[in-house]
Formats: sequence, C-alpha cells, structure tokens
Amino acid sequence: MGIKNNKIKIFCKQKRPLVCLTAYNKHMATIVDPFCDLVLVGDSLAMVLYGETNTNNISLQTMIGHGKSVARGCSKSIVIVDMPKGTYEASAKLALKNAKKILKETGCDGVKLEGGVKISHCIKLLVKNKIPVMAHIGLMPQQVKHPKDYRVKGRFLEEQELIISDLKAVEKAGAFSVVIEAVTEKLANKLTKISKIKTIGIGASKKCDGQILVTEDLLGFFSKNAKFVKKYADISSYISKAVKKFKSDVIKRKFPSKENIY
Repeated sequence: MGIKNNKIKIFCKQKRPLVCLTAYNKHMATIVDPFCDLVLVGDSLAMVLYGETNTNNISLQTMIGHGKSVARGCSKSIVIVDMPKGTYEASAKLALKNAKKILKETGCDGVKLEGGVKISHCIKLLVKNKIPVMAHIGLMPQQVKHPKDYRVKGRFLEEQELIISDLKAVEKAGAFSVVIEAVTEKLANKLTKISKIKTIGIGASKKCDGQILVTEDLLGFFSKNAKFVKKYADISSYISKAVKKFKSDVIKRKFPSKENIY
C-alpha cells in the first residue's frame, strides 16, 4: 500500500481487537481518543446531530467542519472522515479532488468511502496519491432509499458472493481497512478469515478485527437503537434529571446563587 502514516501502520499491525468510535466535535473526540485506535467522523452525524432521516443530504463542507473539530481533539487515534454521498461516486478524479480537500482542511489521517467493486477505481487512485482509505461494505447507508432497505445483508448466496467480491475489490485497490456493516455472523466470519486487511464490524461478528459504534448510541442518547447497539450508559436520563433540577432552581430563584454571581 505504501502507507506513510505511522498511526495507520500501527493500526494495521495491531494483534488485539481494534477499538473504533465516532465523534463529531472536539469535545467528544477528546473524551474517546484515549481509548480508541480509530475515531470516525461519520456521515451518521446527519441523523445524530441534524435530525435527518438518512445520511444522504450532508454536504462536503459540513463534514469538513466537523472533521476539523474532531482532529483538534485527537492526539492518539487515527482520524478518518466519511466522504458524503455525491462526492466520489461519479469519477475517480472527483473522489481525488474532494479527498485532497478533506485532508488538507481537516488534518485527518484518511477518508472512508462506501462501496466495493463499483468504487474500487476511486480507492485505487486515492491510494496511488498516498491518501489512506477505509472502505465500507455490507449495508451501505448512503445507498438506502427507504427505511425497509435497512436490513441484514448476506442471508442469500447471491448476496454473499457480491459482498465477498466487494471485499476483494477494495482490498486489491489498496484500502487499509474495511467496515463490515449489518451482515450475518457467518458471512462476517468468512470475510474476516479471507481478508488481508483489517475488518471492523458493526452488526457483524465479534471475530472481526475490531468493532465500531456511534458513540451517542452506546451512551444511550436515543430510546430506539439497532439490534447491534449495546447501551453502556443512559445519558439521556441523566440530562433530563439535570435540566429538570435546573428548571426547578430557576423557578424557585435558587439559581444563580451567590457563588454564581460576580
């Protein structure tokens, strides 16, 4: 691959399971950075932060803004920025132009593209220009047109063969790692076994080389989550209790108190 980034070299040689999470701003990045191998500025921020129903309408400049913020908060982890829908699929030259812009303006370590065989030529050109690429196969949110399209992939032989072809294509093109989303455990195990690059699972298998989740999901910001999410906290209830107490203090004129006034 000819990767010069030392962090990515270490990532690719790591023997233990890799820890990956999302972050959309410096503050969250600072919190998760000490524990992560990779921090992803995912286009999932369209849904998590902006209330969109999918990831399809987030702009390149919005991703760059959040990427810049996250990069400021990370010193240990690799920072990867999602290339949003419409910024790379049309041609490899377009992908290169926008990937260069992302790296230059954010200071991130690499970019992530969704797709396999169809966008492998884009990955190849980026890698040729020394831009590290993380691939994404299986369920690809940017291709979801209807809520019903959010379904587990790889239950049928034909679909399994297509996903295996996608893996081989992104691997051959030079991606340093690949996210495998929402595929059957059996297929995820097979992909990890045959893969020459690091596999990062989300709704896949614990045998993947690493795992990634949306940080807000594991913290319990939302009442509804995909099956593959495990809530490690219930931040939403803590926030509600704090705001309720603040409301009470304001109404009862307990806040601000003397120690809060200049």
